[in-house]
Amino acid sequence: MATGWVFHELYLWHDTGTYASVFQPGLTIEPGEHAENPATKRRFRNLLEVSGLLDQLTPIKPVMATDADLNRFHTRDYIEKIKSLSAANGGDAGQLTPFGRGSYEIACRSTGGTMAAIDAVMTGQVKNAYALVRPPGHHAERDRGLGFCLFGNVAVAILQAREKHKLARVATVDWDVHHGNGTQQAFYEDPHVLTISIHQDRLFPTRGGGIDEIGSGAGEGRNINIPMPAGSGVGAYLAAFERVIVPALRKFKPDLIVVPSGFDAGGTDPLGRMMVHSGGYRQMTRLLMEVAADICGGRLVMSHEGGYSATNVPYCGLAVMEQLSGSATEVKDPWRRSWKNGAGRICSRIRKRQSIALL
Repeated sequence: MATGWVFHELYLWHDTGTYASVFQPGLTIEPGEHAENPATKRRFRNLLEVSGLLDQLTPIKPVMATDADLNRFHTRDYIEKIKSLSAANGGDAGQLTPFGRGSYEIACRSTGGTMAAIDAVMTGQVKNAYALVRPPGHHAERDRGLGFCLFGNVAVAILQAREKHKLARVATVDWDVHHGNGTQQAFYEDPHVLTISIHQDRLFPTRGGGIDEIGSGAGEGRNINIPMPAGSGVGAYLAAFERVIVPALRKFKPDLIVVPSGFDAGGTDPLGRMMVHSGGYRQMTRLLMEVAADICGGRLVMSHEGGYSATNVPYCGLAVMEQLSGSATEVKDPWRRSWKNGAGRICSRIRKRQSIALL
């Protein structure tokens, strides 16, 4: 069984305007390029082709999420607002979420891409899948867009899949550097969905994402936040996986694991302050695959979220895809050279040099 791959050219046509990173241009801010632009996604997909790995993946055609699908999570008023603005000249979905004409349809295809990936895994067409969708979704809340996200891709797709495939339990593991507030909101009182978010503490949204947010009502204990201090690297992330995430998944025993997959915890990302490299994403993927193989027949789906370093995201993405598919390519991550003198290695060298003083 192969690994599934969702992509559509229209994902790259979602227009976020001439923002200067995350700032709206004006008389004192020169117009530029929005942080959430097509480049990282295009380069991710292109590196897969250049590496030869793309030919080994099973293409999955995205469907269009309907208003009824979106309404499983979002309010009708919010859906109509986005539809109306999109039919005109675009607008802002809420906070930091500008979009242009036609983005409603593109966002429906983005949510539908995640839905299609889950369908392909649940029907046995593929063993696991990655949906390279855009716009992202994990910040979108019930009645507003937030942090570049129009609709909750993963939240809507899970709600649809639970009904369609009669799933008893689903788990999400969000490794985007920003807190997955939208997904948390969707399932905060739901005992049948375990939501886990590992993120930089108080980065975005600045309020929320704390360890005390554990779910409420019937969903109490079903939400796990792991806020990490800025500068956390692969060792810290793997420790969190081994001590918190993996044990929680094994105890919950979901029928499906879904990953809101952002690569903005990478060390060169302009919107994060973490130190995860491509090898770290490979190892986290391996751990999730091992858990999925043991408890839910290997059913694992990833839906693309953030990641804003155009030169780093493709190599993190390639590492994940190599691990998911069990295929190795000859492409080497040029950024890995920068990690050779990481803190752990420097400490080892200090101990070696100062062995007498440290006795």
